[in-house]
Amino acid sequence: MLSVCNLRRAMTCALVILGTSLLLHSSVNAQDAAAAVAPAVADAAPAVADASPPPLSPGDNAFQMICTALVLFMTLPGLFLFYGGLVRKKNVLSVIAQCMGIAGMVTVLWWLCGYSLSFAGTGAIFGNLDNALLKGIDPRVTGAGSGVISDAIWVMFQLTFAIITPALIIGAIAERMKFSAVMLFVLVWMFAVYFPFAHMVWGSTGLMCGPLNGDAAIKAIDFAGGTVVHMTSGWSALVLCIILGKRRGYGKESMTPHSMVMCAIGTGMLWVGWYGFNAGSALAADGIAVNAFATTTLAAGTAGFVWGMMEWILRGKPSVLGFCSGIVAGLVVITPGCGFVTMNSAVVIGVLAAVVPYFAVAYLKKMLGYDD
Repeated sequence: MLSVCNLRRAMTCALVILGTSLLLHSSVNAQDAAAAVAPAVADAAPAVADASPPPLSPGDNAFQMICTALVLFMTLPGLFLFYGGLVRKKNVLSVIAQCMGIAGMVTVLWWLCGYSLSFAGTGAIFGNLDNALLKGIDPRVTGAGSGVISDAIWVMFQLTFAIITPALIIGAIAERMKFSAVMLFVLVWMFAVYFPFAHMVWGSTGLMCGPLNGDAAIKAIDFAGGTVVHMTSGWSALVLCIILGKRRGYGKESMTPHSMVMCAIGTGMLWVGWYGFNAGSALAADGIAVNAFATTTLAAGTAGFVWGMMEWILRGKPSVLGFCSGIVAGLVVITPGCGFVTMNSAVVIGVLAAVVPYFAVAYLKKMLGYDD
């Protein structure tokens, strides 16, 4: 088994080698391109006026920047407060450090090649390195994500999704993995799972991109991340939970959440940040964004209320943890369809988002013996 020092050295070397390779790749491409620029300038001159990018929409860009900040707010500090309140007091700082470490490392990976592997190229499963080191991303240009917002804002908005996705896994492995092991796992996981899924579902030529790819093998319609974010992190968390097994002393000693106040505050931050997550996925301040905002509110509120009422009926009283769990469940379930479903449908979705997970957590998890 690798020591902690060896894990750190391996991660550092991997990032240095990756960054150096991409810098050399970019330099060589730049030299080749420079040699071809001179003879092309004269031919391109007449087309300059016609090739000018569409103007940025100030209102839509302001909206998108706010949504980007809100999604980051979901992770830092929303998610680590939510998880931090659920673990024992001695492990709170460990959870916070893991979430913050993931945020930093994923940001560097996104800049190096993550964005390019997720959205560049014409492959069905994998992107390419055309936009490595954010080559070709101009804050003054639109078109990468939509025709009204800056390409740079599109890249940053997608970065916040890439940050929160692996951080969601932390809840299933809390108190069982060292910081170095978590960082190494996330490093590998981003390349093996997140980048390919982001390209397949949201890339214009992706294998599962129903809205943009008419030849998609699976015509998935994922408005804000039900597949790319919640399914990838959820299934990965379940697998890790099974592999790692239960915490030492689980079922024999008390492992109650140390601070439901912290958990409730984190839940509130997640709910607020989720508006950036869902409404922001419209990529414009339009009617679709408004619908996503409304359905997100209704699903979360309904699910939180129904979960609490089920506890009241079946266990004699509702709990703060129950309300928090219901709200988060409602937010998760409405995410992939929030821009498409009606407000009445969102209420039905909220009810189901409470009932099904409630019985899974209260009975199925115990029956299977999982420590999540």
